[in-house]
Amino acid sequence: MFNVNTANLMETLYFLGIDVSKKKFDAALTIDGKYFYEAQIENSPGTIKLFFTELKKQLSSLKSLIVCMEHTGIYCLPLLDFLVKNKIRVSVEPALQIKQSQGMTRGKNDQVDAKRIALYALKNCENLRFWRPQRQCIQQLKALLVLRERMVKMKAQLEVPLNECAEFVARSIFKQTLVHSQRSIRALQSDIERIEKEMNKLVSIDQQLSQQYRLATSVPGVGQITALNIIVSTQEFSRIKDAKKFACYAGVAPFEHTSGSSIRGKTRVSKMANMTLKKLLHLCAMSAVQCSDELKIYYKRKVDSGKNEMSAMNAVRNKLISRVFACVKNNRMYEKVYQHGLV
Repeated sequence: MFNVNTANLMETLYFLGIDVSKKKFDAALTIDGKYFYEAQIENSPGTIKLFFTELKKQLSSLKSLIVCMEHTGIYCLPLLDFLVKNKIRVSVEPALQIKQSQGMTRGKNDQVDAKRIALYALKNCENLRFWRPQRQCIQQLKALLVLRERMVKMKAQLEVPLNECAEFVARSIFKQTLVHSQRSIRALQSDIERIEKEMNKLVSIDQQLSQQYRLATSVPGVGQITALNIIVSTQEFSRIKDAKKFACYAGVAPFEHTSGSSIRGKTRVSKMANMTLKKLLHLCAMSAVQCSDELKIYYKRKVDSGKNEMSAMNAVRNKLISRVFACVKNNRMYEKVYQHGLV
């Protein structure tokens, strides 16, 4: 365990960097970024509790402690659950952001990573956003959305090759393949429908979730799955409140690509994005261009002005995002002809 000097404890902050893996996590505690106290702990509720009990004895109080870790999916859940229940401040940061903040580095192992995370927390302590758990219904909804996406992919992996081979293989072979795969396809479709019913049930019994869902889906082109993914990814529009920031997160915000007089690249979107949201928004934009006369005219005007089709479609995606955020912010359904309340 740590051997920490507790002098002037209440006037200082201690930064605990944690590198989490499936079976264990490495921890590095620092106060100045020069001296580190290291430990390796089994990733289980019992040992986590024991570790922080011993740490509390060394520090006298955990109020001066800030914990920082990378987001590692379900592996960090036991640790996050303990920290939240015991009101210990914890920041969960993207791994790429921590890596890029270190500059050029050489070598990598779990102990080194824990030190780098602690150092990141020390340098960026004023800008850290402390983690808060999502409401239970949002956690359930997120799990169902992830499961549905996996099943949709599995169903497509069976259906797409099957449809393609219908034109190129003998009829008898195609029928044989179809017979052996139809049961699996039907089972997957049935499971997908059950998941969607469960999601609808979650939405219907929660007033806040139901209202945001109703407002988001009032925008032409925005369907059930896209609206729910937006609500979950923004933590019910509390973590991301601005449409432009969400467009950046979803990979549909265009960025300039120039430097000096030699680099004159096209304005383009970033590849660092939530690809699930980007795909869903693209499908929404395609649907909106087909179904909404207003957006069809808007898309055509962009193309006629010299924009390529993908750039024009991206403009439609941004417009859909702006409309969803405006509806939720103003707590009113989408109106094609908007009339201000003061009129």
